[in-house]
Amino acid sequence: MGRLVMKFGGTSVANIDRIRNVARHVKREVDAGHDVAVVVSAMAGKTNELVEWCRDASPMHDAREYDAVVASGEQVTSGLLAIVLQGMGIQARSWQGWQIAIKTSDAHASARILEIDGTEIINRFGDRKEVAVIAGFQGINPQTNRITTLGRGGSDTSAVAIAAAIRADRCDIYTDVDGVYTTDPRVVPKARRLDKIAFEDMLELASLGAKVLQVRSVELGMVHNMPVFVRSSFDKPEDIDPHGTPPGTLICSEEEIMESHVVTGIAFSKDEAQISLRQIEDKPGVAAAIFGPLADANINVDMIVQNVSEDGKTTDLTFTVPASDYNRARDTITAAKSKIGYIRLDSATDVSKVSVIGSGMRSHAGVAAKAFKALSERNINIRAITTSEIKFSVLIDAAYTELAVRTLHTLYGLDQT
Repeated sequence: MGRLVMKFGGTSVANIDRIRNVARHVKREVDAGHDVAVVVSAMAGKTNELVEWCRDASPMHDAREYDAVVASGEQVTSGLLAIVLQGMGIQARSWQGWQIAIKTSDAHASARILEIDGTEIINRFGDRKEVAVIAGFQGINPQTNRITTLGRGGSDTSAVAIAAAIRADRCDIYTDVDGVYTTDPRVVPKARRLDKIAFEDMLELASLGAKVLQVRSVELGMVHNMPVFVRSSFDKPEDIDPHGTPPGTLICSEEEIMESHVVTGIAFSKDEAQISLRQIEDKPGVAAAIFGPLADANINVDMIVQNVSEDGKTTDLTFTVPASDYNRARDTITAAKSKIGYIRLDSATDVSKVSVIGSGMRSHAGVAAKAFKALSERNINIRAITTSEIKFSVLIDAAYTELAVRTLHTLYGLDQT
């Protein structure tokens, strides 16, 4: 017997038939003697519909009311799954974020979880063998008593946080893919599924373009050392041995991985825009004058490259922002031109970022150099480079994205054998 959190995403609960399929997955674990909490997303497409309703009602809507509306999608799913489970003879009840309570900050639409008291859910495991069906993506701010939401993909974060709060043995993330791959199989058909991946590597993959998990959920897993298992909800529930290890990827501490590869995976993102400021006076405070206003506008800056001129008096500075923030970033920089003192602003939106990730880079030299040579042989020009201890990223023309990913995937021996 163990204690599990099972999280199901929007495609897994897209209609009543799929909710019944989810219920069979839950029943399998209950019958095996496990205590089970289930975290559910809204039905596929429902959150988008609710967001559009808010925008139609008023383009400048109140963020607090926005959260009240969009949180309702998960409320519907949790209630429906509880009803189906009850019809199968399983003790179950639905929980909204405020009922537990999942206490969060007051940053509506992007709140962060502060505290979860899992006592009542644990007690019900013992007293009633009751399955807790929890609406993901939401919580409550204790100061205002207003419903909050955690941002897109927030149900993953809810699930890992709840797993930590109820001291679960594992958090299973059921999704429409059967694990974490070395890169997107749609781009590289030879991409292989990883049996295990370290929290740090997964954190980099998630933040650099891989869409399997929300970044914050991986952070929480690492902080609480909560094993997270990514698996498919479309495997037949009756074909899975609840005491065995089904196909999927375990995200865990690096110490649990016996064989560590130099490179774990290749991530890429086409949601990038590049801004270059030319001939800025090279003096203290210039970087603050550029990035301060961007931070105030809640625009995340990623890659930053600075070049100093030969005379040492001026500098060029290039950085990237999400493509969705490009217009706001450009307007923000233009408005601050007098304080920054640049001569010209150049920009590009037809760029992409390709990243190579692997904890093994710590103990191996020349990993990045091999990539630069391989890309040059393919006539792929690198616009910018950033590095850290376990990853490096290159900014290239978007047209070469897939070629670059395939080249690097083969270069580091990640092709399936």
